Amino acid sequence: MSEAQVKADAKLVLRSTRVVTPDGTRAAAVLVAGEVIEAVLPYGTEVPGARVEDFGDDVLLPGLVDTHVHVNDPGRTEWEGFWTATRAAAAGGITTLLDMPLNSLPPTTTVGHLRTKREVAAAKAHIDTGFWGGAIPSNTEDLRPLYEAGVFGFKCFLSPSGVEEFPELDQEQLARAMAEIAGFGGLLIVHAEDPHHLASAPQRGGPAYADFLASRPRDAENTAIEGLIAHAERLDARVHVLHLSSADALPLIAAAKRDGVRVTVESCPHFLTLTAEEVPDGATEFKCCPPIREAANQDALWAGLADGTIDCVVSDHSPCTTDLKTPDFASAWGGISSLQLGLPAIWTEARRRGHTLDDVARWMSTAPAALAGLARKGAVEAGRDADFAVLDPEATFTVDPAELFHRNQVTAYAGRTLHGVVRSTWLRGRRIATDGRPSAPTGRLLTRDR
Repeated sequence: MSEAQVKADAKLVLRSTRVVTPDGTRAAAVLVAGEVIEAVLPYGTEVPGARVEDFGDDVLLPGLVDTHVHVNDPGRTEWEGFWTATRAAAAGGITTLLDMPLNSLPPTTTVGHLRTKREVAAAKAHIDTGFWGGAIPSNTEDLRPLYEAGVFGFKCFLSPSGVEEFPELDQEQLARAMAEIAGFGGLLIVHAEDPHHLASAPQRGGPAYADFLASRPRDAENTAIEGLIAHAERLDARVHVLHLSSADALPLIAAAKRDGVRVTVESCPHFLTLTAEEVPDGATEFKCCPPIREAANQDALWAGLADGTIDCVVSDHSPCTTDLKTPDFASAWGGISSLQLGLPAIWTEARRRGHTLDDVARWMSTAPAALAGLARKGAVEAGRDADFAVLDPEATFTVDPAELFHRNQVTAYAGRTLHGVVRSTWLRGRRIATDGRPSAPTGRLLTRDR
């Protein structure tokens, strides 16, 4: 676009020597008209009358999209809440999140429950926020109405979820829910661990991480994913594997993709940056299900990310109160709080392994936006929402839990030195966080693009 073609109502130019675009990183000036990216122009383009923000060599990334966040609000707001979760997200460069349907009371399993969730979130959201619905044994008839009400898809468990109000699906119930969802073109996202493998694994309580790891074997994931793929192929359904931790499943997933099965996969920062070998006994801030596995497994996950078998990286932010993180791995709540730290955690490891911020933007913004059908999110290009994270990729910081905006400041990353400091976050053309300090809430509640 030439200067003469720039629209007269353009008021803002964000400029950097390093702008991450779908065509690669380059020096550019991003022209914002209202809430939308109008154009990506050469760096030196003059736009008469526009306010210019020049970030120098700091990197302008698309705002991150996190499609796996447990906000727990209402009902378990002492664990987290929309105010605290979205503040933490804004501080960490995330501009859009999708809330999981469980751990809140009520769970998002009916239209009425969705309405309750939206009413609670409306005044508290610092970033744009959408909602997954839940698929449980008793709500097959609720799935289509939930979809029509704007949820982005449906989550189910194949093994116990940890909360009684969100029971798992057996194989017959899974097939029934998947067929119903496929019938209206929806997406089923699945916590894939086989309950029979879990039940037959050794179950020893106590502080030893090795005992906990043995209780959640890779075979539980592998078998569940194999069955999920078989159902999806038979029903021509669209399915997504949540929080993949077992690299053994990657060949099966890659083969299914080659065969045209509509399966996508995510992994999480904790699986890609933390290893079983470094988890101290009793350190249940590292507990999650499925679990953090060994370094060799992590290497294979990175290979799957590099070759596209794994589509995206999202947080699975699953917080709880400090008292629930008892030193006993069997009884402690399973979940890792990382919403504010995902970008620097992944960038720290990605740069060490030779990846670029183009890769990080694809994994943490473009691909999650595509998964959820958020056509206006996920890239720095004309027509998208003006959502950005400004990152100093060379700067480092040491994680201090007291500096986190999560309601409960428990994190497996405490004391770690990470590369990548988020200097500012922008939502639809407005700065919503500066140097890690969020401003007033300006987020909107999102519904699925119809």
